[in-house]
Amino acid sequence: MLDAAALAALPFTVELPQGFEITTGRPGPGFRIYTIRRGAQSFVMIYAGPTSQFPIYSGQMVEAAGRTSILSMTDGLRQAVEHLFQRTRSPREIHIWTMSLDGADRATAVEIAQSVDVR
Repeated sequence: MLDAAALAALPFTVELPQGFEITTGRPGPGFRIYTIRRGAQSFVMIYAGPTSQFPIYSGQMVEAAGRTSILSMTDGLRQAVEHLFQRTRSPREIHIWTMSLDGADRATAVEIAQSVDVR
């Protein structure tokens, strides 16, 4: 779990609901992957590095608010399930995607992913 100092050093900001935390796995060459979770359940993943695998989901691609997003239809609702910020400095790409969840957990994941912004 990242502490307050580590959170402040991230290349992005995110609004975490009560009970959620950010963890990081083993970094690779020039990149890091973060997981936003509640307990053992992952809700959102974030890649920060030179070249992401965007997009991983299929859907309508739109550009708004400084990012490219993938919109997907689920249960009659169109939701942004994936986002990509491209920057001129390192990390060059910040890729955010939601995990495959249902119901209220899915809505929470979409809300968290939507709250991510670059610093």
